[in-house]
Amino acid sequence: MNTEKRHKLRSRINRIRGQVEGLGRMVDEDKYCVDILTQIAAARSALDTLGVELLADHLEGCVVGHGSGSEHHCAEPMTREQLIAEVKTTLSRFLK
Repeated sequence: MNTEKRHKLRSRINRIRGQVEGLGRMVDEDKYCVDILTQIAAARSALDTLGVELLADHLEGCVVGHGSGSEHHCAEPMTREQLIAEVKTTLSRFLK
């Protein structure tokens, strides 16, 4: 993952952290339940967007680019079948 992409992901994570901290403040301040639930939905959406971005990066660099040297330095050598199994496992975890 290049530096610019990492910076964008870090910024997104920091925004999500702020949303979650805001949820804690809302509970502490006894805010209206519907408002808290709305913020929970926004945080979930932000996490989903982050996940899709990471998944797309993984598919591009580590699956499609497997064996080309563009994969993550922690990626282990895998057969085509192993790559497909990894993607299936990752998707099933992400989509729960």
